[in-house]
Amino acid sequence: MKTQWLKICEDLQNRLNPGTYKVWVAPLTADLEGEGKIRLSAPNGFVATWVRDRLLNDISDAASAIFGRTMEISVVAGNPPAKPSRSVPGRPAVSVEGEPAPARRPRTAPAPRPVAAPSLLSSAAEQLSLPITMPVNQSVPHNWRYAFDSFVVGPTNDMAYAAARNMARSGAAVDTLFLSSGPGLGKTHLTQAVGQALCEASNRSNPKVEYLTAEEFSSCFVQALQSRTVDRFKGRFRDVDLLLLEDVHFLQGKEKMQDEVLSTIKSLQEKGSRVVLTSSFAPCELRNVDNSLVSRFCSGFLAGIEKPDASTRRRILQEKARQNNALLSDTVVDVLTERLTGDIRQLESCVHNLLLKAKLLGCTISVEMAQEILAQYSLDDPFVDVDSIIRKVCEGFGLSPEQLASRSRKQNLVVARNTIFYLARKHTELSLQDIGDKFSRRHSTVLKGIASVERELRRESPLGRQIAGTLALLERR
Repeated sequence: MKTQWLKICEDLQNRLNPGTYKVWVAPLTADLEGEGKIRLSAPNGFVATWVRDRLLNDISDAASAIFGRTMEISVVAGNPPAKPSRSVPGRPAVSVEGEPAPARRPRTAPAPRPVAAPSLLSSAAEQLSLPITMPVNQSVPHNWRYAFDSFVVGPTNDMAYAAARNMARSGAAVDTLFLSSGPGLGKTHLTQAVGQALCEASNRSNPKVEYLTAEEFSSCFVQALQSRTVDRFKGRFRDVDLLLLEDVHFLQGKEKMQDEVLSTIKSLQEKGSRVVLTSSFAPCELRNVDNSLVSRFCSGFLAGIEKPDASTRRRILQEKARQNNALLSDTVVDVLTERLTGDIRQLESCVHNLLLKAKLLGCTISVEMAQEILAQYSLDDPFVDVDSIIRKVCEGFGLSPEQLASRSRKQNLVVARNTIFYLARKHTELSLQDIGDKFSRRHSTVLKGIASVERELRRESPLGRQIAGTLALLERR
């Protein structure tokens, strides 16, 4: 089973984003359990539940592809049956406490989990509203997807690029970098590039780098509280050379977590370590975030990223084609550049679909083929204002404007409103308060709604996949 599990993991690394794979798949161990059955063991019940709810289909598809038949997957909490440990490549099996698990161990009922003091634990857990937590000590080699060499620099991102490059060099001008932009404009690319460059340049000294989202950081903190390993948690994140923390807008309204992040950043800055933070919002736009933490966010270099201009879009299209070992003619690139004015993900998606169609049909890429692909995308941004966004979302969700404007908290209405907030932020120049005024909602409500959509998209949960599908339809003609 070891060989098959390694292949399944390789498949899942291609299917899932690095954060999801590292946090939820990497701790699993696998064993065959009869004909056509695979038993996955998670380090604790929280991880087991999360994997069952969100990743079972992906794991089943990957396993079926490797075995050449449909495989039944079960996920349980606790240690696998007594046999040599079989873990994800590059990582030992871990126990609930985060120490290496014994190679052989009798199969017994899991011992009761130690519980932290009720006041602190319940307060933190309630603020975080997390359905699950994750093991604390999970140090694995990073699988960087992005590097500086593949980042296309233009006038809308040149300062962010220069600041990120500087962070990866010895003798950096600043020790803290805060990157902000709308979705799909390159924050994650630059963040991972800093980590990749530092690790490559310092390969012999093996620098300590932690890369995760603010939500994952929060989950680690809750787990540390529950397992009474807060000191180990602090040691993990305060004894690094570089901390890469994405989506810090997740911290809004979470006072306990803000305190921990603030203390972590202060500790790192005092010891001369470097910190890169990303958010969909500039520090001044965050609400319900402690002023001291906002001040720390602003203590380094603040760099915003805007949508690419025509020249940059052209070079991005050429770079995406090159990454797929393809060459687009100047005429095709001209057509795509003129018609596609969205974010980088839209450019990447169009190139991918264009190359895939040419491969399936076995023909060369022509202007006519490019125009056929473009017909599936919004050529000129259809969302000229919030009213047009509301109209399209109502059509997409089968709702009326009156229903959306109501105070109802039904899930379909909440998701629809949050989708409007997300699209308005992405496609208009309105402030968060202006967007909220359309629905008599506060700035903080809009911020939470946008963060909720981004979180579900990043998790690739069933709801996230539904939202992604709806967004794709709304953003096409």
